[in-house]
Amino acid sequence: MSNVFTDTFAWLADPANWSGSEGIPTRLAEHLQYTGLVMLIATAIAVPIGLYVGHTGRGRVAVVALAGALRALPTLGLLTLFVLLAGIGLMPPVWALVILTVPPLLAGTYAGIASVDPNVVDAARAMGMTEYQILFRAEVPNALPVMFGGFRTGVLQVIATVSVVAYINLGGLGRYLFDGLVLSDFPQMLGGSLLIAGLAIAVDLILAVFQRLFLSRGASAAPNRGHQAPVDLTDSVTAEPVVRGGMS
Repeated sequence: MSNVFTDTFAWLADPANWSGSEGIPTRLAEHLQYTGLVMLIATAIAVPIGLYVGHTGRGRVAVVALAGALRALPTLGLLTLFVLLAGIGLMPPVWALVILTVPPLLAGTYAGIASVDPNVVDAARAMGMTEYQILFRAEVPNALPVMFGGFRTGVLQVIATVSVVAYINLGGLGRYLFDGLVLSDFPQMLGGSLLIAGLAIAVDLILAVFQRLFLSRGASAAPNRGHQAPVDLTDSVTAEPVVRGGMS
């Protein structure tokens, strides 16, 4: 076992693995590109739905059931299904990963909006704000820390699972896992795993710093705006939100 770890660090330190079209920097860039594409599509789908459900309270049961069902889907099985239906290419695995990324984004957005103090919403409505103004000028600013928590969860999940795109001969850091498996090159497999884990930790640290510097500071600077403590996303879907007026 010690030889495997020694060989793994030797593989990571080999300059040949850090250059060329199959080098670690290239694979890292591909991994981040896939992650960014998946997050962009999933955010465009999940956030509007979460805002609507959190603001109006309509469709809460359906959203909870859908999020739970999507979380139970196996990543590799879903990827195989999409490839069989749409063929080899970039978008089949991307759509499979989007389906698995929507639940944490949806839960975070819904939980954030639903956790806003009802008095803030009532005060905004009493001032004559429209439902859209209430949502984007009162609820969203107060819900951002919780919403961003869901975003961080989604990013980490995508970084970990986007490796499966290498299963259909695409790039990314997962290439080292599948190539190492085929060649029985265990140092390469372990090295690829360490790179993926290190990338996830680095990205999460960057997001945590961003949240602390901008979102948390903004929330603490306005204590009278009705901001509440972030809700645990694992329990948030069971919380009973305040049913509010429709968006008009």
